[in-house]
Amino acid sequence: MRSKIIHIHLLGVADRLAVLNKKTKYKESRQDYVDDEDDDKELKNILNRLSLCFSDQLSGKQKAPQEGGNEKGKDVVIREMTSSSDEDDTSVSTPPADGMSKPAERKDSVWSLGEGAPEESEKRDDAQRSTLFVEKPQSGTVSVGGNITFIAKVEAKDLLRKPNVKWFKGKWMDLASKAGKHLQLKESFERHTKIHTFEMQIIKAKENYAGNYRCEVSYKDKFDSCSFDLEVTESSQAAPSIDIRSAFKRSGEGQEDAGELDFSGLLKRREVKQQEEEPEVDVWELLKNANPSEYEKIAFQYGITDLRGMLKRLKRMRREVKKSAAFAKGLDPAYQVDKGGKVRFMVELADPTVELKWYKNGQEIRPSAKYIFEHKGNQRILFINNCTMTDDARYYVTAGDEKCSTELFVRDPPILVTKGLEDTSTYVGERVELSCEVSEDDANVKWFRNGVELSNDPKSRYRIKVEGKKHTLVIEEAAKNDTATYSVMTTGGQSEAKLSVDLRPLKISLALEDQTVRLGQEIHLKCEISENVEGKWYKNGQLIEASDRVKLYHKGRIHRFVIPVSAVDDEGEYMFVPDAYNINIPCKVHIVDPPKLHLDGLGENNTVTVVAGNKLRLEIPITGEPPPKVFWSRGDKMVTDSGRIRAESYPDSSCLVIDAAEREDSGPFRITLKNEAGEDTALINIKVVDVPDPPQAPNVTEVGEDWCIMTWEPPANDGGSPILGYFIERKKKQSSRWMRLNFELCKETTFEPKKMIEGVAYEVRVFAVNAIGMSKPSMPSKSFVPLAVTSPPTLLAVDSVTDTSVTMKWRPPDQIGAAGLDGYVVEYCFEGNIRCSGCQAETNQAENLKEQGFVQASFDGFSQGISTDQSEELGEPPFNLEADEWIVANPELTDKTKFTINGLPTGSKILVRVKAVNAAGESEPKYHPQPILVKEVIEPPKIRLPRHLKQTYTRRVGETVNLVIPFQGKPRAKVSWEKNGSPIDKNDINIRNTEQDTIIFIRKAERGHSGEYDMKVEVENLVDKATIDIQIVDRPGPPEVVTIEDVWGENVNLSWKPPKDDGNAAITGYTIQKADKKSMEWFTVIEHYHRTSATINELVIGNEYYFRVFAENMCGLSEDATMTKESALIAKDGKVYKYPVYDDFDFSERPLFTQPLVNTFAVAGYNATLNCSVRGNPKPKITWMKNKVLIMNDPRYRMFSNQGVCTLEIRKPSPYDGGTYTCRAVNELGEAEVDCKLEVRVIYHGVINPGEPLSLAGDNQLHSGLSFFKLLMDGVPPHIIDSYMREVQADKTEGK
Repeated sequence: MRSKIIHIHLLGVADRLAVLNKKTKYKESRQDYVDDEDDDKELKNILNRLSLCFSDQLSGKQKAPQEGGNEKGKDVVIREMTSSSDEDDTSVSTPPADGMSKPAERKDSVWSLGEGAPEESEKRDDAQRSTLFVEKPQSGTVSVGGNITFIAKVEAKDLLRKPNVKWFKGKWMDLASKAGKHLQLKESFERHTKIHTFEMQIIKAKENYAGNYRCEVSYKDKFDSCSFDLEVTESSQAAPSIDIRSAFKRSGEGQEDAGELDFSGLLKRREVKQQEEEPEVDVWELLKNANPSEYEKIAFQYGITDLRGMLKRLKRMRREVKKSAAFAKGLDPAYQVDKGGKVRFMVELADPTVELKWYKNGQEIRPSAKYIFEHKGNQRILFINNCTMTDDARYYVTAGDEKCSTELFVRDPPILVTKGLEDTSTYVGERVELSCEVSEDDANVKWFRNGVELSNDPKSRYRIKVEGKKHTLVIEEAAKNDTATYSVMTTGGQSEAKLSVDLRPLKISLALEDQTVRLGQEIHLKCEISENVEGKWYKNGQLIEASDRVKLYHKGRIHRFVIPVSAVDDEGEYMFVPDAYNINIPCKVHIVDPPKLHLDGLGENNTVTVVAGNKLRLEIPITGEPPPKVFWSRGDKMVTDSGRIRAESYPDSSCLVIDAAEREDSGPFRITLKNEAGEDTALINIKVVDVPDPPQAPNVTEVGEDWCIMTWEPPANDGGSPILGYFIERKKKQSSRWMRLNFELCKETTFEPKKMIEGVAYEVRVFAVNAIGMSKPSMPSKSFVPLAVTSPPTLLAVDSVTDTSVTMKWRPPDQIGAAGLDGYVVEYCFEGNIRCSGCQAETNQAENLKEQGFVQASFDGFSQGISTDQSEELGEPPFNLEADEWIVANPELTDKTKFTINGLPTGSKILVRVKAVNAAGESEPKYHPQPILVKEVIEPPKIRLPRHLKQTYTRRVGETVNLVIPFQGKPRAKVSWEKNGSPIDKNDINIRNTEQDTIIFIRKAERGHSGEYDMKVEVENLVDKATIDIQIVDRPGPPEVVTIEDVWGENVNLSWKPPKDDGNAAITGYTIQKADKKSMEWFTVIEHYHRTSATINELVIGNEYYFRVFAENMCGLSEDATMTKESALIAKDGKVYKYPVYDDFDFSERPLFTQPLVNTFAVAGYNATLNCSVRGNPKPKITWMKNKVLIMNDPRYRMFSNQGVCTLEIRKPSPYDGGTYTCRAVNELGEAEVDCKLEVRVIYHGVINPGEPLSLAGDNQLHSGLSFFKLLMDGVPPHIIDSYMREVQADKTEGK
């Protein structure tokens, strides 16, 4: 096996010798004689390095591992040998064994003409220096199986958080998803130096790891990236002796590689030709002519990783290339080269003196060992050696201002299938592995099943395993449907094999057994077969699915069927059938259950109640498997299945039937169940109940105004069920309709009917109710009539007392009733003649009242010192007189509520009572609570002045004054009024007096009505006085003399005098307003101000103000205000205001049509109009033209212009009036035009134009087939069509 390291070194030396050779030729062609001493040194350096390399490789010396390596000491540290060019050669550098010195790196070599000086290179490096990277990862080389680490450092001094770092291989492959056994990504942060360190470590490198890598770092809006290369070489082995110097021969002159060193002779005898080379395929041409659906297939076949980028570059290539004056022959549209090969770009210049530059992806290419330039006359050639995937890019060359571009595609070598798939046979459930080997590690391989591609999706049952060059398709548990043809495809070959999956012979290890299960217990069926396959369970031929009740279990070769709680329906034949096998495993399940009676629905003691006369159907649920036999009996007698009392049997119940139940059917019945599992028995009590008997006729014990009280006795027989209550009904004696009085059962045997009509005869009856129903009604009661006396009279009091009479007053009773009120009876008796146990106590009570200051008063609230309210509270008097002691004061009934008892002795005391009388009799008497002394009593006068009149009574001018002042005093009280000590003018003020009060009334108050009013009440020699202060107020007058006291800055000081007229009320404040002299609009500046001087602030400088003041009292502001006679000027110190000058707005505008003319159709003989609208200032002049000829003085045309709307009317146009009409608007600022086409159509008896036949029919036909719709669609106005239709119709009528 050849050594790739030797090959790399040979290529590097050859490239550098070729550059020196070209450099010498170029100097000779330019006649630039330079000392070749530097070139000799360069060549000597190369030979030294080459000999050192060969001595190490051929001697097979083992190099010492570098210090600080990994634990096994097998890692190789990669160093980059830099040169002055951007693309520099790399080599493996390790510390030499036995103290061998490290070869010095060459820094002073000049590889090609055009390379910049060291200063220029440093400047270029500074310009490309990173904004985020402190240290970039460097390109490196590693041996197969070795480890290598790339380091990138980012300074975090200006970063608030950790930057985002990504590692890529090639253009798009993100390595974060590839981390694992061979790739590890690490990161760390040094707090002292504030440096983020990011590491990418490749472990046990393989040859396909070689390529271009990229590291990207981003932080917010900052971004930086760095590209680097990784070269993977084979491990060093002993190599045969090679004559290096014999290999240094020049290639043939005049060829493309002329001047380069040829090392092919060193390697030819070590090459092993595996197969014949296939003809080269142009990938660019293939993509160009391929269908888009085949792009993915081509990308896989030729190793295209960036298909989208290739298609974009192909699209740029398809663009038409312009002919160039600088290039006699340009670059081809595209080139392709295999990875590791060499490509040649050549252009031919029209002018050989033009400066030429080559670019790769926009970056200028500098001469180096990789990039070699060559001149041949007008030809300029660029060689790219040892092409890698990073060289896949866009290249262009510039000559002056022109450029020529091309695309380069670097193709990976095809992947070959070195070991194909093999046909495989297996059984269901076995693990299947289909393996093949390819020529490269981790190559892209596709698997197919019957021509359909298989994906490596985690959810897929197919798993693809890759181990270096070996690729395996794994099927964990093969199924019958996995039988197919499987194939594998690479970019350089394919292989296929057939997979056959068969079933294993099935054996029954444990069969199902027949079971007898008691109802409610578990059913457990279990079987075992020789294979781990799924299966299905069947019951009586029906498929059973798993559910909450049915559990199906499968574990390995064992299948179980479980029902935790069995039911009767679970009995049957069960069978298990394995999938894909034509066998079944059967068994039988038998369910048994002892008989049982379910009496949960019966009452206490299993009692069943039935109403007499009804049919009883008592259904008792029964269970048992097999179904039990049922026996019914009553005593010693069995109940048969026929007759009025019979038994009926059903699969899940037994029924006892009694038709038309009778009370004699009551008693116990026995039911018995028997089957092979046991027996069950129970006693059931049958109870027959009926409605109760009717009660006896009720008795009415008491009658009222609209009510009565009735009682009755319970019925003798309750019907076998307790009495729940009673319903009561009533009716008028003359009526036959009974009315229910209670809707809720009455639990008692006493009831009070209400809401009856007085004077009407009624009857009542009763119904008894138990749980079964309601009895028949009782016999009606004796008839009765509701009728009641009235309630006692109310508010009995003394009205007046003289020396021989007493006048009493009262009010009618609260309740009179239907019998009405016939009158009143007044009775009295003398206190000295009464005999009662309570008289002395009454006398003592009266004496106590007198001592406490009570005196006799009139009907208005007092009677013998006791108020009316107190009288009502006392109720009945503390004495009870015999009926013969009362004297009737009125032998005949009085219908009035006032009566005077005359002829009484002076100084005597009497008791008084009053009764109301109607048809039902006398009411309860109403007693006066105290004895009445027959003697006239003087009541001193007292004015009861209302509370609001004890203060000044205020009203506004024009309001009404109406005051009511009550007083008391008897007898014959006299009232008099005075105003301010003088009698009141009754023409101005109205006074009205009664026995209880006096009223003063003023219809429209004036300020003259203000003053003090004195009221005096006199009873004989007794006098009481009261004074009322009335104040009539109005709004005040304006203040006097408002003066501007001082003006300074933006302030004005004002003063004024109070108004002469305060409106008969105190001044509560002032309101100050200001007004600008120019506008004289008043604005309030101060309100409710109490002083007579004020300072106005914040006035506008330069304005002149007037001020005015309003007075205010409780009625509001004065109607007028006092204004300052002089104005106050707010002067501006040292500045004169200059008013701005505003130019008048220019409304001038050139003509503009806001609504254009519209193409129009017209019918010959009918007027047509053309309309448009225009604006402009000054008003434009409107002219009309036909076919660009001005229309003037033509009577067939009329022109109108109104508010910018221009109209041209064409009177009865003919076909010759058709054409292009133009409206022109002109003013001094410009002109505007708008035109339209007018087409005039002639109707020749149904044809719009001659030679245009129509064939329409129907009512819409105008003449010879012309319709209204056709004319309307042709643009004829509707009113013209209507006129035409009328004319045609008239012609038809005349023709007839």
